[in-house]
Amino acid sequence: MSDVLRVGNASGFYGDRFTAWREMLDGGEVDVLTGDYLAELTMLILGRDRLRDPSLGYAKTFLRQLEGCLGTALDRGVRIVTNAGGLNPAGLAAAIGSLADRLGLTVRVGYVEGDALARPDALTANAYLGAYGIAACLDGGADVVVTGRVTDASLVVGPAIARFGWGRDDLDALAGATVAGHLVECGAQVTGGNFSFFTELPDGGRRPGFPVAELHPDGSCVITKHPGTGGAVTVETVTAQLLYEVGGPAYLGPDVVTRLDTVELAADGPDRVRVSGVRGKPPPGTLKVGVNNLGGFRNSMTFVLCGLDIPAKAALVRSQVEAAVGTEGLEFTLARTDHVDAVGTEAASALLHVHLRDGDKARAGRAFSAAAVELALASYPGCTLTTLPGDATPYGVFTADAVPQDAVPHVAVFPSGERVPIPPPVRTAGPPDEPGSPAGPPDGPAPDATATVGDRPAGPAPVAGPAPADRPTRRAPLGELVGARSGDKGGDANLGVWARTDATWSWLRGWLTTARLRELLPETAPLAVERYELPNLRAVNFVVRGLLGQGVAASTRFDPQAKALGELLRSRLVDLPAELTPGPDSPVGGAAPREGR
Repeated sequence: MSDVLRVGNASGFYGDRFTAWREMLDGGEVDVLTGDYLAELTMLILGRDRLRDPSLGYAKTFLRQLEGCLGTALDRGVRIVTNAGGLNPAGLAAAIGSLADRLGLTVRVGYVEGDALARPDALTANAYLGAYGIAACLDGGADVVVTGRVTDASLVVGPAIARFGWGRDDLDALAGATVAGHLVECGAQVTGGNFSFFTELPDGGRRPGFPVAELHPDGSCVITKHPGTGGAVTVETVTAQLLYEVGGPAYLGPDVVTRLDTVELAADGPDRVRVSGVRGKPPPGTLKVGVNNLGGFRNSMTFVLCGLDIPAKAALVRSQVEAAVGTEGLEFTLARTDHVDAVGTEAASALLHVHLRDGDKARAGRAFSAAAVELALASYPGCTLTTLPGDATPYGVFTADAVPQDAVPHVAVFPSGERVPIPPPVRTAGPPDEPGSPAGPPDGPAPDATATVGDRPAGPAPVAGPAPADRPTRRAPLGELVGARSGDKGGDANLGVWARTDATWSWLRGWLTTARLRELLPETAPLAVERYELPNLRAVNFVVRGLLGQGVAASTRFDPQAKALGELLRSRLVDLPAELTPGPDSPVGGAAPREGR
C-alpha cells in the first residue's frame, strides 16, 4: 500500500461541470474521487424537491454523471465518496444499486445517515457530521459512499482515516487532512477558478482542471492537478481557496478544530503546492445544525431610468409603487450604472430594482408586478421595465443552530446492510477564544479588532489614517497589490485579502483595518465586523455579520452570495505606497517558494 493517498474532486456544487467525473478518471491517477454537491441553498432546493416527491431529496445530477463513469471507476479501483445524498442518502444509495443493475455492474454501496434532525417547524434541519462514518463505510468494503450533510472537508478526511488508521487523538493529522479537504472541496477554485489574477494564468483561466490532494500519513499534502489540464496550482491559488468562506483562525469541525494560522504553503514544482505544519485541537462538544424554513414569497421588478434627473425619477416610482401596494415588505435599490453624456441608451441608464417580500403570495405576486407595469404610461419620462409581470416565488430563510455531539445518531450503513453506530469524540473542548474581536455594535463606534499572530494577540492593529507625508504614494486600484476571495456563510459574509509580497504584507496589515474597510465598502459600516490576521498566508480575513440578511435564498443584494465583494474591494482607488510594485514574489506558474516561508 502506498504511503500517499490521491484524492481528487469532481464537483464543487450542485450544477458544477458535468464532464468533470470523466475528466478526472481519464486524466490521471487517483485512489478516491469525491464530489461535493451541498450548500445551504442546495439543502433548501432539495427540501422543496422532497415536498413534491418524498422519494427525492438527493442530487439527481450525480446519478447521470455516474452512469457514464461507474464502470471505469470500478475497473480502476477508484472509490467514490459524495455528499450528493443530501436529504435522502439511503434513497440515492438504492438508486445507485439500480443503476448498476441496469449497467450489468456489481457495486458495493455504503451510506452515512443520522444528520437529519426531527424539527417539525423546519423544512430541513441537518447536523454537520464528521468523517468517521465515511471511513467506516470504506473499511466495510464500499466502492461508493453516499452521505447526507457532512462537513465538506469530511469527504477527504474520511478516506484518509480509512487509509492511515488515524484515531480521534491524531489531531494534527486530522487537521492537515481538513485543510486538504477545504482546499479541494470547491473544485476548480483552487486551480485558478475565480482567481483575482486570472490574466496571469497560463491559459488565461479559460478551463481550469479539477484538483487532486496527495495526502501523507502525517496529514500533510500536496495540492496538484492532472497533467495537461488548464489553470494552475500555485501558492496564490491555494491561498485564495484557503481564505474562502472561513472565519477566525480556529476552523471548527466535528472531528478537530483546525488552526488555519499554522498552515504553511510552499511551491513543490510546477502545479504543485505543499501544505504542512497544520496543528489541530480537540473539537467542540456540539455540532453545527443548518436549518432551512420557507420565509414567504418574493417578487422583483426593474425600472430603467435614462438620462437626466435619475434620483427624482426613482423617487417618483417609489411613491407610486408604495401608493399602489403599501410600504410593508418593499425594498428599493438604485444602481447608478448611468454615464454622463453617454451616446447610447444603455450607457445613459440607471436601474431601479424593486423587491417585495410578503407572507401573502397574492400581494407579492400579480398584485405587485401588475401595479409596476401599470406605471408604463403614467410615470417618469422614458419609463420602461426589464421584467414582465409574474407570480411570486417562495424563498427560504437559513439559520444555524447547535446540538450536543452525543445527541446525534451518526450511523454508517455498510454494503451488507449492517448498521454501525459511530461514537462521538471522547475529548472535546469549548468554543475557542479567538484573539480577534467584533468591531463594535451596529449602532455604535467601530474600534478595530485585535490583530492576531499564531495563538497570541499581537496588539491593536494601527488605526486607519493617511500615509506619512514623506512617503510618496500613487493613486491606483488596491487590487494592483493584493488578491481577494469572498463568500457567504449563512447571513454573514467573509472577505479574505492576501498580499503578493512580503513588502506589501508589511504595509497591508497596518493599513487595512476595520475602519478602512468601512470607508472602502460603506455597506459594511452599520454592521459588526471581525478582523483576523493569518501571517503565514500574508492575509487578513474579515467576517461581516448580517451582510446577507436571512441568508442567500432570502437576500435581495445584487450579489446575494457576496462572491464579488472581494473584487469590489480590489477595484477601489486608494493611495498606494509608490515603492510597492505589482506582481508576486515569483511568477504564478513558477516553482520557487516564497521568500521567508
